[in-house]
Amino acid sequence: MSRLQWAEADFDPPGACRLLTPQPDDHQTYIMYHGTTQTSAQGILANGFRQSPDGMLGPGVYLSRDLEKASRYPINHPELDKVVIKVKVNVGRVKAINCQNHPLQKTWHYHGYDTAWVPPNCGMVKSGLEENCVWDPSRIKIIRLIRPTAVPVQPAYYM
Repeated sequence: MSRLQWAEADFDPPGACRLLTPQPDDHQTYIMYHGTTQTSAQGILANGFRQSPDGMLGPGVYLSRDLEKASRYPINHPELDKVVIKVKVNVGRVKAINCQNHPLQKTWHYHGYDTAWVPPNCGMVKSGLEENCVWDPSRIKIIRLIRPTAVPVQPAYYM
């Protein structure tokens, strides 16, 4: 018997970092992840990312610097059909949106920001994990796809 596991063993490309800072810094490049289905991933590989028409932070491409967060999407979808797209993103100007009904929650881009960032454990995301919304898909460069791998389930030993 086996179970599926998400694991990122690769080193980050030069000039990009992950969760080294609590908040994404303006004009930095980060490794981020986007969870989707196998079919949608093929469309993104062929045509690039497109803005979602709406969402918690309004239009944009929803990503996370946290692989665990991205690997949960799409929620309630069979694990075998999920895939995570690993990307490199120059975030531009970042606006922290740290509470529901924030005055710029869906309008941050119109105030000169390129990325909206929801901090972990701020009460906006059920999982408590961070979320990013990037307005312009051209800021996103696809690195590769990550699929869950089967790992053998170890029998439980009782003493």
